[in-house]
Amino acid sequence: MGGNGLVPGSARLHLIDGLSLLRPDEQVFEAMIKGWRNQQLARNLSPGYVDDQERTVRAFTRHAGAMPWQWTPQHVDEWSADLRAVHGCVRSTLRNYQGSVRQFCDFLTNPAYGWSDECLRHFGTHPVQVVYDWNAATHADEAEGEPERRAFTRPELEAFFDHADEEVLRVRGKGRKGWLPAFRDAALFKVAYAYGLRRNETRMLDLTDFGRNPEGREFGEYGTLLVRYGKAKKGSPPKRRSVLTVWHWTPGTVEEWVTEVRPGMRHSTGRALWPSERGPRVGVQRLDSRFATYRDAAGLDPALEFHSLRRSYITHLIEDGHDPLFVQQQVGHDHASTTAIYTCVSSDFRTRSLRRVLDATIEAALRPGRTS
Repeated sequence: MGGNGLVPGSARLHLIDGLSLLRPDEQVFEAMIKGWRNQQLARNLSPGYVDDQERTVRAFTRHAGAMPWQWTPQHVDEWSADLRAVHGCVRSTLRNYQGSVRQFCDFLTNPAYGWSDECLRHFGTHPVQVVYDWNAATHADEAEGEPERRAFTRPELEAFFDHADEEVLRVRGKGRKGWLPAFRDAALFKVAYAYGLRRNETRMLDLTDFGRNPEGREFGEYGTLLVRYGKAKKGSPPKRRSVLTVWHWTPGTVEEWVTEVRPGMRHSTGRALWPSERGPRVGVQRLDSRFATYRDAAGLDPALEFHSLRRSYITHLIEDGHDPLFVQQQVGHDHASTTAIYTCVSSDFRTRSLRRVLDATIEAALRPGRTS
């Protein structure tokens, strides 16, 4: 509460009593948006997230052709149907959009902010909640991703990396300077797989993020990797985690890039592990486009995406016999169920696992001195 008894973001902070508004609809709506923005920032939500929330509410307002104090549940029904049928939004995206409108309505209908009284005074009506459980998408399953999204099989992963290496040799054989970024991309994809990284986690790595592991001296200076830009929870900064190196080929890949190739890049004086030809750090669009180019050139399944490298890391560690809790901690999941969703073990692995259990059971049954 301020000295005037109002809370931050309330109507009176943005609209002056006693003055007639020249464009009341527009001015009140903009004041609502500004107040909601202030409230979200006060909750420590990131500016990027707040921007996304605002864009969604503005898009809904344009589609409804009405101001918030005129919204009805029917507007939400029509908008949601349009998002699914015309724009092809997936379930999770639709639910997030509806959630943004729901939160905005919660803000407007909260008596602490005074918007109901303000709208009654100017328009003779007031905003109401228009997104309810009965007209909104529900979160019925933890695994809402597209069913075709999956991990690489080991032969597919080998084919992808082989093509990336061949591209470096092809470009360099022509005497073109482009072999440097081609080498960077090949090394970047291998590091993303070697540590089970997300796309932004990979591109935001710095040279100083590698360190020694006292229990893994064979990895030298590349025994651990500090991930500083992990996936953040709502209202929290990026989540950090330390990932241990598990494969012996990883240090050689990183060291060759860092010591032999990266110094030739134009922006190699910066701290970023993956500098771009035009800037200090490679961009997200570059990663997506280069991944898709290599995937298609290698004749691989179009369903494979950058995130498939992370799925493959989890799957292959499980297949190699690593403890599920270790894998969960490596990839930074809070819950084992999340790691399980990412695991796409092969039928051969399941068959071998069953065979080991059956053999152990038979051996125990035939062991002399067995008690019934």
